[in-house]
Amino acid sequence: MARINLLPWREERRAAKQKRLVIATVAAVVVTVLVVAAVWYGYLTAIEHQTARNDRLRAEIAELDKKITEIRELERLKSQLLSRMEVVENLQASRSAPVHFFNEITRTLPEGVYLDSVAMSGQNLTIVGEAQSNARVSAYMRALESSPWFAEPELVVIKTQANGVVRSSSFTLRVRQLAEEKTDEEDAS
Repeated sequence: MARINLLPWREERRAAKQKRLVIATVAAVVVTVLVVAAVWYGYLTAIEHQTARNDRLRAEIAELDKKITEIRELERLKSQLLSRMEVVENLQASRSAPVHFFNEITRTLPEGVYLDSVAMSGQNLTIVGEAQSNARVSAYMRALESSPWFAEPELVVIKTQANGVVRSSSFTLRVRQLAEEKTDEEDAS
């Protein structure tokens, strides 16, 4: 039998396997590097995209904050204007109140009653005067009670004085002035 030397063939086969292993390893390393680079690039792109979105949102938020500040300023101005308008409307509505007030004071005043002073504190009036008799003071109180402009007359003090034959009574009354809207409604009906 002839002797066949298989060593070179095995070595060639081993060298081919080694070569394929090196190529496979290099290919795996290259693919791995490419995959890692692609993932890294994807993450980098996503981060840049999100950063751009965040910057755009921050800019829009800043713009909206400016608008909110402007809106608050406009609301403040609006409330100031509304309060001014309300004051003007109240003044306009109560323009004739002093005329009605003094007219009603004189209309309710019976003969023989004289007023020394009328003081107003809010809706409350304090009336100081003199009358020829206590009956005239009570007539004045009834007239104030029946007036659409006044309510709840209350006698605080009454003093009777005699100067010879003439007798007089000094008095102090408190009465509440009714709101204008109520009296205007009553005048209209």
